[in-house]
Amino acid sequence: MSVFVEPLDIGGNGPQVGIKDTIDVVGVRTRAGCRALESVAAARANADVVEGLLAAGYHLAGKTNLHELAFGTTGINRWTGTPTNPQFPAYVPGGSSSGSAVAVAEGSVDVALGTDTGGSIRIPAACCGVFGLKPSFGRISRRGVMPAHTSLDCVGPFVRDMDSLIAVMRAIDPSFGPLPDIAGVRIGLVDAQATPTILDAVTAAVAASGLPAGNVTLPDFGAAYAAGLTVINAETWAACGELVGTGLVGEDVARRLQAASLTTPDDVAAANLVRERFAAQVDAALLDFPILALPTMADAPPRLEDAADTSKLVAMTSLVRPFNLSGHPAIAIPLPAIDGYPVSLQLVAARHDDERLCAVAAHFARHINRP
Repeated sequence: MSVFVEPLDIGGNGPQVGIKDTIDVVGVRTRAGCRALESVAAARANADVVEGLLAAGYHLAGKTNLHELAFGTTGINRWTGTPTNPQFPAYVPGGSSSGSAVAVAEGSVDVALGTDTGGSIRIPAACCGVFGLKPSFGRISRRGVMPAHTSLDCVGPFVRDMDSLIAVMRAIDPSFGPLPDIAGVRIGLVDAQATPTILDAVTAAVAASGLPAGNVTLPDFGAAYAAGLTVINAETWAACGELVGTGLVGEDVARRLQAASLTTPDDVAAANLVRERFAAQVDAALLDFPILALPTMADAPPRLEDAADTSKLVAMTSLVRPFNLSGHPAIAIPLPAIDGYPVSLQLVAARHDDERLCAVAAHFARHINRP
């Protein structure tokens, strides 16, 4: 069973929802797709986001699969199985929230929750052709979510349409308010390294929106990607490093964790200086352009046969990871496929301006010609 690692039948008669298996559901083991956690005790309470869903009448359909320990970009998991990308089966489903993206893309659920520490919602959303939102850091409660301590990770939804995304945000974020008027909002096209075909698709989507646009350069974008890797390595080693000694962690994740163990406090301190600079650059750009636009992924996803070692494919996150470091909300929006592979637009807004981000994303979705 590669989409749901554990079926559930909990809650009301509302929309069916999948829950990534790093998020606690009372009475259910949270195993994070890892054999080393197979015998962990069942959760004693629901995560706050699960309580919000149940209070809003959602029906929990199952715990969804993921890249082991949420520490991989491809979604391949040799212990729990790899969910098949329903629209693009030759390509990886993306990680780490692979099962959540696939469950939504194939219609098994109406909505699914994932987590995003370095692109783990936006990358699978892009690979599977669905919407995926990483809210502002700290906007959504992480009580009951692995890892317990993080400066990067956010809980967020996968959906097939923006109405569903806005509804589920109101369920998991009590502070989520009315969507603002976006008339005249300026879009900043970020100077990003991607294939010309994908850059053309993003430029065309911005033009189709009818909103005024201009160009934006973020000087520390590349440095922010590298710094984001440093921070996630340090924090994931702190949270999960002890599991390597069990011999039960998959080879690709164990290799990444061993490499992460070499991260020093000085490395993290330097990365946090980059965090400050890059966040300030993004904030400054957002003063002129309240929404930034760029691709979610710089190229087609890897094909399954080329994706055995995720440690060599971390660069899939080159365009998403910087916004984990800075804490800004970002959403992946599916664009029409090109040459049989998925393409995705990423929009970014000011921290805690998630409502405006969703309003502009809904506007874009109405103006994108998707099959």
